[in-house]
Amino acid sequence: MNRTFLFLILGSIAVFASGAIEGEVQKQALNMSAIVMFLIFVSATLGITYWAAKRTKSAKDFYTAGGGITGFQNGMAIAGDYMSAASFLGISGLVYMKGYDGLIYSIGFLVGWPIILFMIAEPLRNLGKYTFADVASYRLRQTPIRTLAASGSIATVVLYLIAQMVGAGKLIELLFGLNYEVAVILVGVLMILYVTFGGMLATTWVQIIKAFLLLSGASFMAIAVMAHYDFSFGALFTHATELKGIAIMSPGGLVSDPISAISLAIALMFGTAGLPHILMRFFTVSDAKEARKSVFYATGFIGYFYILTFIIGFGAIVMVFKNPAYLDVVKNAVDGTSPILGGSNMAAIHLSHAVGGDFFLGFISAVAFATILAVVSGLTLAGASAISHDLYASVIKRGNVDSMKEMRVSKIATVILGIVAIIMGIMFEKQNIAFLVGLAFAIAASANFPILFLSMYWSKLTTRGAVVGGSLGLATAILLVILSPTVWVKILGYQTAIFPYEHPALFSVAVAFIAIWFFSITDKSENAKEEQEAFEAQYIRSQTGIGAEGASH
Repeated sequence: MNRTFLFLILGSIAVFASGAIEGEVQKQALNMSAIVMFLIFVSATLGITYWAAKRTKSAKDFYTAGGGITGFQNGMAIAGDYMSAASFLGISGLVYMKGYDGLIYSIGFLVGWPIILFMIAEPLRNLGKYTFADVASYRLRQTPIRTLAASGSIATVVLYLIAQMVGAGKLIELLFGLNYEVAVILVGVLMILYVTFGGMLATTWVQIIKAFLLLSGASFMAIAVMAHYDFSFGALFTHATELKGIAIMSPGGLVSDPISAISLAIALMFGTAGLPHILMRFFTVSDAKEARKSVFYATGFIGYFYILTFIIGFGAIVMVFKNPAYLDVVKNAVDGTSPILGGSNMAAIHLSHAVGGDFFLGFISAVAFATILAVVSGLTLAGASAISHDLYASVIKRGNVDSMKEMRVSKIATVILGIVAIIMGIMFEKQNIAFLVGLAFAIAASANFPILFLSMYWSKLTTRGAVVGGSLGLATAILLVILSPTVWVKILGYQTAIFPYEHPALFSVAVAFIAIWFFSITDKSENAKEEQEAFEAQYIRSQTGIGAEGASH
C-alpha cells in the first residue's frame, strides 16, 4: 500500500512540475509525449521493484539477485549500467562538435572490456562473493585492505553520482520543463525506492529495460540518418565535411598532445576495469562461465552502441546544423562552432526530432531519463554494498553479523547515499562537473584496479604494499586533478595550472603500481611470507573455480 501511495505522489509531482516552466532560453517547449512515456517508464519500473521486493529475502538476494541472472541478461544489464547519459548524449555531442576525434572516448571506454573479459571476470567470480574487496582481501589482511577498497569504491561512486545527478537535473529541466531541484529530488527518490526495496534484482531489470530502449531508439536514429544517404558512409561524411570543413575528419581536435592522449586512454581503459558498480555485476551470475558470457554480450552491445553514437553525431551535423528548420536550435551556424540549444550534449535530442518528430523526441527524452536512473541505481547499490558488506560486516563486526542485519544496514546506507546525492546534486548545479567524471575514472584506475589486478596475478603482493600503493595512487589522482587546468584554472580561477595536463591517470596509475611493487618486495614480515605462500591456492581457485560459490564440477 505504501508503495502505491509513493507512486501516486511521484506521478503527481511529475505531472504538476512538468507545467512549471520557468521561461529560460535553455528549455524545450512542453512535450506531452515525453511526459506520458516518462510516466509509463516510472510505472513499469516501480512495478518491477514491487515484484523484486517480494523475492528479495536475504543478503545474497539483495546484493547479487541470488546469483540467478543469466549471462545474456547480465550482459544486457552491464550494458545498461555502462551506457550512461554521458555515453549517449556526451559522445554524440562530442562527435557533433569535433567530428572524428569524438570517437576517442568511445574507443577508450570500449578497450577496457577485453581486459575485463580475459583477466578480471572469471577470477573475480571465482574468488568473490558480493564486492571486489572480497577478492582484494582474499589472502591479505581483511581490515586494512577492505577499508582501502571500500574507500576507493565509495569515492568513485559519490563522484560519479554527483555528476550523474547534476546531468539528470539539467537534462530533465531542459526536456520536461521541471525545475532543477525538483528534477534532482525526483531522480534521487526513485533511485532510493528501486535499490532499497528491490535490491539487485530490481536494479538489474531496470538496467535491462533501459538498455533495450536505448539500443532500439539509437538504432532507429542511426538507420534513419543512413537511409538519407542510401546507407553510404562516404556520402554522409562528404556532406558533413561540406558543412563543417575537412578538419572534422582529422584527429587532434580533442586531445592535443601525446601525454594527454595516453593519460586519457589509461584512465578510460583501467578505470572501466576498476568501477565498483560494473565489477559487482559479475557476482549476479551462477558461475565463472556465465561471467565470461556476460562480458562477451556486454562488449557486443556496448561496441554496437558506440558505432551508433558516431553515426548519430554526424547525423546531427548533416540534419540539424545549418538546417533551416532548426535555425532556432543552432545559433551562429556560419562560424563553424555551432552553439546548440541546451549545449552540444543535446545534439542527439535535436536529431531525434529531425528524424521522428515530436513523438520520437518524447521517446528519446524518456529513454535519456531512464538511462540516468539505471546508472544511478547501480552506483548507489555498489556504494551501499561497500558500506554494509566491506566496512560494517567485515571491518567493524569482523564477519560476526547475520545477513538480515547486514541487509538492513545496506538499505540505511542506500537512503543516506541517495540524500547525499540529492544535496550534492543541488549544490553543484552551477559548477563544472566534467572533472568529477574524470576523477572517478582516475580513482578507479589508480586505487581500485592495481590492487584488484595484482592481488589475482602477483604472488609477492603484501598487505603493506597494497595499502601504501593504493593510498598513494588515490592521493596522487586527487591532487593532480586539483592542480590540473580543469580545477586550478577553470574553477579556482588561477592564471596557470601547476599540473599542465587535464588527465592524471598516466602518473597516478604509475605511482600506484610502482609503490605497490616497492613496498611489497621490501616487506619481510611474517605476515608477508604467509600472504605470499597463500597465493598458489588462491590462483588455483581463481582459474579453476574449485571451492567457488555456485561452481559446478
